[in-house]
Amino acid sequence: MLRHQIRRLIIGSPLPSAEAAEKRLDKIRALAALSPDALASVAYANQEIFLGLAVAGAAGLAYSWAIALVITGLLAILTLSYSQTIQAYPAGGGSYTVARENLGETIGLVAAAALLIDYVLNAAVSLTAGVEALASAFPSLWPYRTGLSLTLLVLITLVNLRGMQETGTVMALPVYFFLITYLGMIAYGIVVALVEGPGSLQAHAPPAFETITLVLLLRTFAAGATALTGVEAISNAVPVFKPPESRHARQTMMAMAVLMGVLFLGTIGLIRFLAITTGAEETILSALSRRLFGSGIVYYLVQMATLGVLIVAANTSFTGFPRVTSIMAHDSFVPRQLKMLGDRLVFSNGIILLSSLAGFLIVVFRGDSHHLIPLFAVGAFLAFSLSQTGMVAHWIHERGPHWRVHAAINGVGAVATSAALVIIGSSKFTHGAWIVMLLIPLFVFGFRRIRAHYEEVAEELTLAGQSLSFVIDSPPRIVVPVAGVHRGVVEALQYARSISPQVTAVYIEIDPDSAANMEEKWRQYGLYDLAPLVILTSPYRSFIGPFLAYLDQMDAEGGDGQLASVVIPEFVPAKWWHNSLHNQTAWLLKITLLYRRYRLGKSRAIIDVPFHLRH
Repeated sequence: MLRHQIRRLIIGSPLPSAEAAEKRLDKIRALAALSPDALASVAYANQEIFLGLAVAGAAGLAYSWAIALVITGLLAILTLSYSQTIQAYPAGGGSYTVARENLGETIGLVAAAALLIDYVLNAAVSLTAGVEALASAFPSLWPYRTGLSLTLLVLITLVNLRGMQETGTVMALPVYFFLITYLGMIAYGIVVALVEGPGSLQAHAPPAFETITLVLLLRTFAAGATALTGVEAISNAVPVFKPPESRHARQTMMAMAVLMGVLFLGTIGLIRFLAITTGAEETILSALSRRLFGSGIVYYLVQMATLGVLIVAANTSFTGFPRVTSIMAHDSFVPRQLKMLGDRLVFSNGIILLSSLAGFLIVVFRGDSHHLIPLFAVGAFLAFSLSQTGMVAHWIHERGPHWRVHAAINGVGAVATSAALVIIGSSKFTHGAWIVMLLIPLFVFGFRRIRAHYEEVAEELTLAGQSLSFVIDSPPRIVVPVAGVHRGVVEALQYARSISPQVTAVYIEIDPDSAANMEEKWRQYGLYDLAPLVILTSPYRSFIGPFLAYLDQMDAEGGDGQLASVVIPEFVPAKWWHNSLHNQTAWLLKITLLYRRYRLGKSRAIIDVPFHLRH
């Protein structure tokens, strides 16, 4: 069909399960697929640090370097800590798996909720920040940020649906172009700084509206700490690496951390040393690039590189979110459809769910990354803290070689990330962090309700402890609803007669005087030989109500406690859009019968007999 041909053109042909191992990533592709979030955070983290300190004028901007050093130190701690997580948990799962196994189910679900929220926010923030980088170069695009962000979201969703290896290949170009461009800009900027000397913040900084306070500095640190989101992505996705998975994952994480530290400190250092400032409709990195290269071709290349890496930064979420939900689905805390691999050996349902949630946030916040970022870091640092605390418990329990050293490293990580979490949560609470704090317990409640549902279903369906006696009932009474006389009705009647001699056709007279015509056709084509025809009037022009009433009457008159079965004739149009040209009475009847409950645990059999049209 055309629909399947279009799907294969866009997403690709289905892949056999045997090719799963071949679709794993080498370190080059893995760095491109899993690190863009961390690498690209230099764009919006720098912007948030500038905006946070600019309200205090030149005196405030002078603290940017100190805040960057603290954040980079935290990056080093997290990198060491998560390298140990990779070694201890090569099957992946990250914060959820570590917290659940070592701190209990409830804490594990809290970590999962925080992590999933962070992934959704990362996708939304990365795409909106990328569009803002583009709009900095082309200011006429600012009013269209929401639409552009959604367009990019659709594109990256389709790329991910094509498969992991294809994703890594596609992501490699913008990631490595970004690295080459930005490392080159930093190198050139250092030369410019050495030649020209330091700039004057007093001459370029905006006027001060606030004084420097500890609260201001902590609030700015909280905003800049968004640079660390995505650090855990590699530990969540260890199984996507080619063997040996753990070693390749740790090497990739170290490379990502080094590159991220150089980019973050390099750009912040140049902005501080050269006294770069900017206005309302330009990002601070755009201003740095313009200061170094003017408004020529190199400046636009830098902006395109920023846009590209921010777009693919969302890919970290598209890799991590579906994998975490798959692990949770195995534990029955989220819908089990999320654990299934799609045609292209990726978790397609998780990818589509993530895309839908990120798109919702982009629309609600009108494509403004500055409004999304206050929600951003709370979930990430809560997941960091619980994961590191869980690792401490893991080492204490395992007591393997050098367990004290391992526990100490993760202990430092737990203390550092917990302190950062307190700062972020308190300073960003009124700016939107309260939303995440409210959502996390709601998510945990939802996870538990889903698990409870699956347990209740399993309990009702189990055969264990049941005393089975197989009794074959007499042939059922069958009712066939008919709306006219056609080949589909004849096939349904023939099928009904093949399983029971007690078949009754029921026609609901909605249009006045249509009953006589129906009876005449029934007699004309000899259908009374298959089943008698019962005609019911419907004074309120309803089909479902009178039909259900007739079924109830037949059940009551049967006397054997057996519910009448329903055989529904239904024709299926040749093209999907033809469905809109016909009423959907058969579908409505099926849904009504399916969800109608009967006393004494009785069930009514519903059989659909399709008749496929050729045109």
